[in-house]
Amino acid sequence: MKRLLVLLLLVAGCTTGNDAARIGAGEFYLVAPGGQVKIRYAASERKELKGLEGESLMEDGKTIRLSDYAGKPVVINVWGAWCPPCRTEASEMQKLFDAGNQVLGIDVKETEKSHPQDFMKVRSLTYPSIYDASSRSFINVFKGVPANTVPSTFVVDKNHKVAAVFLVPVLASDVQPVLDELTKE
Repeated sequence: MKRLLVLLLLVAGCTTGNDAARIGAGEFYLVAPGGQVKIRYAASERKELKGLEGESLMEDGKTIRLSDYAGKPVVINVWGAWCPPCRTEASEMQKLFDAGNQVLGIDVKETEKSHPQDFMKVRSLTYPSIYDASSRSFINVFKGVPANTVPSTFVVDKNHKVAAVFLVPVLASDVQPVLDELTKE
C-alpha cells in the first residue's frame, strides 16, 4: 500500500494536463509536455513574466526592464557570446528589431563583459541586451527553464504574458508570425 501511494504521488507530480504553463500565482513556469521545444500558448493559458530586469550590456549604469516595453509584444532572446548557434540567431534577432519589433536580449554565463560587448559590436547588433553573467536573473524569472537552454527565445504579448517559447535556435521567419498575431490581439 505504501508503494502504491508513493507511485500515485510521483505520477500526480509529473502530470500537467493540457496546459504547458504551471498554474500558480499567475507567474510563468515552463513545463515542456512530451519534451516539446516549440510551445504556443492560447491567450487564456498565458502566464506573466515578472521581474525581468538587469544591467544593460552596452550602456554602463543603465538598467533594462521588461516593464519598459509596456503595452508591446516583446521577443526575449537568451544568448551567450560563447554559444555557436547564437552567432546565427543574433542576426535573426537584429532582423526582427530592424523590422520595428521589440527585441530584448539576455546575455548569460559570461566570464567577462567585454566578450559579449565585442560579439554585439562585430555583428552590428543594436537591440538592447541585459548582461546576466551569473544567469541569476534568468533563473529567477524563467522558472522551470534549465540554465543550459541557450539559445532560447520567448515571445510575450502586450501584457508580457508568454505566448510562445522556442527552446531551439530560431530564424526571424519563425518568430515574425507570432508577433503578427500578437499585434492583432
